[in-house]
Amino acid sequence: MLNDIYSRRILELAADIPHLGRLPAPDASATARSKLCGSTVTVDLKLEGDVVTAFAHDVKACALGQASSSIMGRNIIGATIEELRDIRDAASRLLKAGGEAPSGKWDELKVLEPLRDYKARHASILLTFDAVVDALDQIEARRLETVR
Repeated sequence: MLNDIYSRRILELAADIPHLGRLPAPDASATARSKLCGSTVTVDLKLEGDVVTAFAHDVKACALGQASSSIMGRNIIGATIEELRDIRDAASRLLKAGGEAPSGKWDELKVLEPLRDYKARHASILLTFDAVVDALDQIEARRLETVR
């Protein structure tokens, strides 16, 4: 069981998380917390238009949460709002509905496929994706308010 959950690649990703820390003046920040294990991920985002130009995260999570945060950190700069919403949905489908791992720059998510059967771990794996989408929601809500 532990070999399925903590593969060599999961552990490598967990040990090398890019963009750790906090941004000094983010456009939005969001924290996601797993009720089951207490893992938390706080993300800070800066956008120019619909593209992420700066990102940092404070990751206090298990190795699985760290690994998914590492994947996020490797790919988020230059990603669009739509792309990030889609990737959160793809990661959720991958774990919860037997979906395919995305291709392209997000193909590293395939390392999560063996975790489908470990439902109790899904929340901590998805923390980074949920926090990013929460931060994007905040930015978009503020933009709508300024238009009104």
